[in-house]
Amino acid sequence: MRGEEMRVVLSGGGTGGHVYPALAIAEQCLLTQPNSQFMYIGTNSGLEKEIIEKSGLSLPFKAIEITGFRRRLSFENVKTILRFIKGVSRSKALLKQFKPDIVVGTGGYVCGPVVYAAAQLRIPTFIHEQNVIPGLTNRFLSRYASSVGVSFHGSEMNFPKAKRVIFTGNPRATTVIQADAQKGLASLGLPMGAKLVVIVGGSRGARAINEAVEQMIPLLSRLPETYFLSIAGEAQYENMLKNSKDSDSNKHEKLTIVPYVHNMHEVLAATSLIVNRAGASFLAEITALGIPSVLIPSPYVTNNHQEANARLLEREQAAEVILERDLTGENLFACIEKIITDPIRSEFMSKQSKRMGNRDAAILFVEEMCRLCK
Repeated sequence: MRGEEMRVVLSGGGTGGHVYPALAIAEQCLLTQPNSQFMYIGTNSGLEKEIIEKSGLSLPFKAIEITGFRRRLSFENVKTILRFIKGVSRSKALLKQFKPDIVVGTGGYVCGPVVYAAAQLRIPTFIHEQNVIPGLTNRFLSRYASSVGVSFHGSEMNFPKAKRVIFTGNPRATTVIQADAQKGLASLGLPMGAKLVVIVGGSRGARAINEAVEQMIPLLSRLPETYFLSIAGEAQYENMLKNSKDSDSNKHEKLTIVPYVHNMHEVLAATSLIVNRAGASFLAEITALGIPSVLIPSPYVTNNHQEANARLLEREQAAEVILERDLTGENLFACIEKIITDPIRSEFMSKQSKRMGNRDAAILFVEEMCRLCK
């Protein structure tokens, strides 16, 4: 590390949940080492390139080709091994060219060859695990990384072969607390102080959640002072918009449906209640802000880790949990109504949520990066 300059390679991809923490780390680096320089290594098949390009940060993007392992015997796994070897070779070439002080992995299979290549080149490495139950890539990398950062207290024990494991929290939490709620409401055309319920199924959307929202439309008139924002996902937006217009239009004048929100941190700052999946990055954001939540964990993720994330908040009474197999528009609306019309319950859930949040996560993460560089 050279004075106020740190050269950092960031890697993470597949979903926004792996990319946004990396951006938060870059932002915090620039606060403490203003002349820091970055390179981001991802894939062209995930969301990382699009998110980085729209972030406003100057992060040169380099792509490698890599896929994840299938959990059953398959010839595709042989191809994945060959792609991994090729990805390590490509990563080594990129790292030798950029000469980073440290390489940071924030999850997703793209981190595998990048962090492994850095360890082979004896470059300090720091990986971040966002979930209660670690993913396959981070379990593999933990024995090679210089440090492992975890988002939840108690997750340290999941990395028995790591050299060093520390609790940092999720760096994304530090970003959202600086967001402007007024800008969030203004971007939706809503008045300051409006009661807003946000319903989102992750960065790609979730069909089951969208269908439940469509079923809820006739019930929305029971909450006349509440505004609803449904973030449908790019692929499902047009279909959901059509289905909602086919419903009784008088019942949902306070429902806004959008494909995606790029100022999510500002919208979250204005949110009274959120309905969403239980991805770790999202949970870091809502606990940092103290937002009560209704969590519908995705059943399609490795090791069912989203349910483990959700149950942690449920045990602390910061969230209600509905499993996707039990989800209907009627029971989702009943859960929302129960919270939004009971200020004592809502305030308690908010307090419990904020108690679980770690607003200094990005600061702790970058402090560890600086320690490793020295």
